[in-house]
Amino acid sequence: MKKIYSGKVEKSVKTLTKEHYSESIALSMYAFQYKVSEHDIDERKKLLDDHHILGIWENDKLASKLHMLNFTVFINGEEWSMGGIAGVATYPEYRRLGHVKALISQSLIEMKEKGQLFSFLHPFDIGFYRKFGWEIFSENKKLTIVNKDLSMIGSISGKINRIKPQENDAAEKIYAKYIQRYSGGLVRDKSWWERSIYEDEEQYAIFEDEEGNPQGYIAYEIKNRLMKVSEYIALTQEARVQLWNFICQHDSMLNTVELTTANNDPFPYFLKQPKQKVEVYPYFMGRIVDVQRCLQSYKFLNRTNDIVLKIKDEFAQWNNGEFYLNGESVQQTENCIELSINALSATLIGYKRPLELYELGEINGFEKDIEAFDQDVPYQKTAFYDFF
Repeated sequence: MKKIYSGKVEKSVKTLTKEHYSESIALSMYAFQYKVSEHDIDERKKLLDDHHILGIWENDKLASKLHMLNFTVFINGEEWSMGGIAGVATYPEYRRLGHVKALISQSLIEMKEKGQLFSFLHPFDIGFYRKFGWEIFSENKKLTIVNKDLSMIGSISGKINRIKPQENDAAEKIYAKYIQRYSGGLVRDKSWWERSIYEDEEQYAIFEDEEGNPQGYIAYEIKNRLMKVSEYIALTQEARVQLWNFICQHDSMLNTVELTTANNDPFPYFLKQPKQKVEVYPYFMGRIVDVQRCLQSYKFLNRTNDIVLKIKDEFAQWNNGEFYLNGESVQQTENCIELSINALSATLIGYKRPLELYELGEINGFEKDIEAFDQDVPYQKTAFYDFF
């Protein structure tokens, strides 16, 4: 049992064991308004074996919980250990008592102990999780394309194969190459593909070039003259075009195509009619768990030694202080670049630039120092395609 102090109330945070799985599932069903059938309960419990679940009890009843998952992500061209946060829920009669604050505080302690230097989550409310140090790092876009704009580009090349993904790992290999071009993307292992990506109703189409090399894929489903494309992943421009042409070949079957991808993906720039209905929305949030170890491992372009970052982090006290870019702690109160854990996280994951955050008032200091910091941080584009 871990005791976390939240205001004047002491919260006892416990780790859930198998005997608590039924309570955890019941709380999730209530909070997120869905039903798990009796037939599926045992399978759902098996999935929880991969979760580390923290909980708070009130009167011998599970009142609040938080799930932690172990992941690896690409950031700045490197693989990093990441702690995912999911399933945060509280029964309404126990809300606003500091439960979530206590659970998050304990989760940060445990992620630091595990060496997980980043943490990601999907927010129900961005402002709520900003208070705890998480910041937006990815955006997605959803395009709605009507039938009249399903116009093919150029001539057909290569070959499209419709596959059963469980019998062909081409999509997995394409994604593994593609996601390294971006910052923030999840490293998917086989079990994650099988458990969280492959859907029974979705089909996969693989594009192979003239040499027979798989260069792109789409995951999609068609119902009621609507094609929904959940993943559109291409390694080459030829693959982008030919996957689009494959979509267009369905024109007699469709009224509309809905395609979701990362906002940094070049689609639909290359279409004959790129003027489409596009909804861009913030997606996942991330935060640095351990600033000192993160700075020590992060590959800056120059690692200017005279730049000092003064970090403010209300929920991970070990991050408060002044640091050189190499992670060395320093006692310096003047000529520092002052920024919150949110701003540093958005910067190092690649979502925002230091000078942009300076203009927004999220970073304070002398402009020349912030310009030097900006020159030290690699330019990156972020993308995150998964959900947990």
